[in-house]
Amino acid sequence: MKTMLFGLILAFALLFPKGASAQGMPVYDNTNFISLVKSLVESAKQTSQLIKSVKFLKDAKEAIEKVSSVVQQLRAVEEIAQNNQRLIQVMQNDLQDILNSPYIKPEEVTRVTESFNIIVQHSLDTVDFIDEVLSSDYLKMTDAERAEVLKQKEKESKEMVSNITTKTKRYRDIISFRKMQDKVNNRDTEY
Repeated sequence: MKTMLFGLILAFALLFPKGASAQGMPVYDNTNFISLVKSLVESAKQTSQLIKSVKFLKDAKEAIEKVSSVVQQLRAVEEIAQNNQRLIQVMQNDLQDILNSPYIKPEEVTRVTESFNIIVQHSLDTVDFIDEVLSSDYLKMTDAERAEVLKQKEKESKEMVSNITTKTKRYRDIISFRKMQDKVNNRDTEY
């Protein structure tokens, strides 16, 4: 009777455990384990390659940004040089024509020359500043900051060209007006 009672309790405990579930013993299959290890190794290789690719792309991005910044700087410097060339051409050709005109009064020659000289001096100062920015590590600037400064100087250079073109046109208009006025005042009046 004791054995039967013990067997019944044991069967009851094994078949109906309180809050437990039967999971069984894990079974390891050598083939599956080897495939798992191979998969993990392959995954590690792919991750390593991805990390290398990310680093390569990051380095490439930085190199492209540096090249882009240098190209922007070169374009800005080229534009400033072209604008300064235009200023020189105006000084050589147009200013000389204006100053040699008989319709510009002697007291105006100094004023005209000074107005053009101010623009040219500002242009020369800009060239010196650009030389300083490009040749030294000006105030520890980054390439992007240096490009921004050059873009600003390029804008100023365009304004100088516009300003000198406007002044030249204004003086040519004055000469044209005075020439017409002279023709009107000195015409033959035989009625």
